[in-house]
Amino acid sequence: MHQYKGKLIIHTGSMFSGKTSSLKKDLNRFKIAGYKVGAYKPLVDTRGGDRITVHNEEGLAATCVKTIDQIIKDVEEKNLQVIGIDEVQFLSGQGEEVRQGILKILDRGLTVVLAGLDMDYNAEAFEIIKELMPYADYVNKHHAVCTMCGVDAWVSHRKVAGGDRVLIGAESEYEPLCRSCYKKVREEEEREVNKNQMALEIK
Repeated sequence: MHQYKGKLIIHTGSMFSGKTSSLKKDLNRFKIAGYKVGAYKPLVDTRGGDRITVHNEEGLAATCVKTIDQIIKDVEEKNLQVIGIDEVQFLSGQGEEVRQGILKILDRGLTVVLAGLDMDYNAEAFEIIKELMPYADYVNKHHAVCTMCGVDAWVSHRKVAGGDRVLIGAESEYEPLCRSCYKKVREEEEREVNKNQMALEIK
């Protein structure tokens, strides 16, 4: 697997699409090949404690970090050759800081495997994934199954109320939907909001 030295591998897509499973698989392959591997997850993701959680699979031991600088420091101290970062879109700091940090790691000849959402629940692109894609050697777009019609899903629809962009959750908070079903659901939600507003104005 020496051909992967200094490469950037990105696994992206909606929730429940297999991004983290693929990251875990890649890291395990590098371990088997004898590479010194480190796994990381954002501190904000409290699911699974200090393990990267995978739906219906055993978790992967990981170091919880807040910023890309913490990863860079850990990489230097442990002399790692391959690193994996799950939910990279949730790392703290400006997107440019994260981008530059990952490029710095790549320039040192390390292989970086990332897993992250390409879009938020409003179908808006997560900036860090968008910014890193042009630098990637391999981009893998994963698809979940739309819970409404069964075709390839496109986005993670949030089923619970809340305006914050970051809401860590799973099946009870999110569902994968295709483009068509997502549009129908959002239109229905918008009608419901307008209906409630009109009722309040009448009162």
